[in-house]
Amino acid sequence: MTEVQTPNMYLAQARACGSVQDCMSIYDKWAATYNDEVGDKAQEYVAPEIVAQVALQSNNLARYSILDAGCGTGLVGQALAHVGAKSIDGLDLSPAMLKIAQQTGVYRNLSQADLTQRVQKPDGVYDLVTCVGTFTNGHVGPDPALREFVRLTKKDGIVIATVLQEFWETAKFHAEVEKLASKKLIKVVAQEVIDYVKGHGDKAVLVILRKA
Repeated sequence: MTEVQTPNMYLAQARACGSVQDCMSIYDKWAATYNDEVGDKAQEYVAPEIVAQVALQSNNLARYSILDAGCGTGLVGQALAHVGAKSIDGLDLSPAMLKIAQQTGVYRNLSQADLTQRVQKPDGVYDLVTCVGTFTNGHVGPDPALREFVRLTKKDGIVIATVLQEFWETAKFHAEVEKLASKKLIKVVAQEVIDYVKGHGDKAVLVILRKA
């Protein structure tokens, strides 16, 4: 008998991934129902909206070139477009998730990428890089991803990322942020704990970095 997969089971499997291929396989299976299960208002997945509101604080958002790293099915891209973003590129590991993201119509370009490796894009091409829901157990750690996001931003560009609170500690994100700051690659604009999935106890660290 085929076991029926529930969103909680998919989430548990995703956070326990031991390899990039395992992670891609799970999200390829999950893609078709991901928005209904995670993006549904009943789930109160508020992180995309919070990041979009932070991005909105820039008066130039409509003119910004934006990278949505780990874009998944496009929930963050849609939130950004809703507040005025026009030029959004997306990266994700899962081809099936990218196919759903394409259907949103908010992305300029979409590409498959492994964020645990160097991103195949030139330096300094984006005003803003966002990463929501990707820095979590079984997914992507701080090195080299944070450094890559900074590399991809223009001078004075902004990186806005959420990191699952427990993963912030265990994966030593704080140490990586401090290292980037000590090398004068970034300035830390803000670092605070936010709701990740409201009402479910999940918290994330919202970190905002400005390229020095």
